[in-house]
Amino acid sequence: MAEVAVHHPVLFGEVLEGLAIRPGGIYVDGTFGRGGHARAILERLGPEGRLLAFDKDPEAVAVAQADLANDERFAIVRGSFAMLEAEVDSRGWTGRVDGILLDLGVSSPQLDDARRGFSFLRDGPLDMRMDPDSGIGAADWLAQAEEGEIAQVLRGYGEERHARRIARAIVRAREEEPIRTTARLAAVVAAANPSREKGKHPATRVFQAIRIHVNRELEELDATLAQALEVLAPGGRLCVISFHSLEDRRVKRFIRSHERDTRYPDDLPVPASELQPRMRAVGRSVRAGPGEVERNPRARSAVLRVAEKLA
Repeated sequence: MAEVAVHHPVLFGEVLEGLAIRPGGIYVDGTFGRGGHARAILERLGPEGRLLAFDKDPEAVAVAQADLANDERFAIVRGSFAMLEAEVDSRGWTGRVDGILLDLGVSSPQLDDARRGFSFLRDGPLDMRMDPDSGIGAADWLAQAEEGEIAQVLRGYGEERHARRIARAIVRAREEEPIRTTARLAAVVAAANPSREKGKHPATRVFQAIRIHVNRELEELDATLAQALEVLAPGGRLCVISFHSLEDRRVKRFIRSHERDTRYPDDLPVPASELQPRMRAVGRSVRAGPGEVERNPRARSAVLRVAEKLA
């Protein structure tokens, strides 16, 4: 437990600064993981403060229940952060939440556990579900998806230039033998992918795309951003850590869309005094510094954006 407590997740200090935690405030951690951010938030909360956390992963929920069960200020929900509005409303907190953190992507424990099937660096069952008890795993999806659907997912969620070629290779390979392991999928993709990006495995984009599709990550992100605006109190902060451009573009677009008054078309000249934006960006996007990247190479792609709800 002590080892977990000293582990600092990506952009640790920057997130705490962005949340601007008040001792008596109400906060939401959308992805508990192993609790690095959650513990730090609780350390800054007083007796009246509250923290609600979410996580799809039963192992993450078990860690939270074991370590923080006796803290009356804390509660965790097993499920997607897309349940945000319903859970906040059930507690009577709508319009009162002072800060929301969404740390997107896959946690290090998930990547490092070969049984979860997220990484091509470790051979294991090809699953990729953040909640292993819900939905369809990557192997089962690849076994029944049509070639066109696979190509569409690889292109749309992985920005893979050779999506059609790789999809065709996957279909051919599964006809010979079902693709049930991460090593088999990585080998099929590597053989079919003519590109060799420096420092990047040829299956990187494919694994990202399939994971996003299996877990409905972008759909849930869009739904949660909209809900966040409704549950935040005026002056409440939204902090989002993204790990690839598809996520970051959505977050950036969401914040920018609410920095203007959506009641009027963009090209309509409206006096500034009449405009009623709902959010403002707090500073620029933040990336991990060289020291953090050296300690944790996975921090290299992390981008933090912070926004504040306006009255």
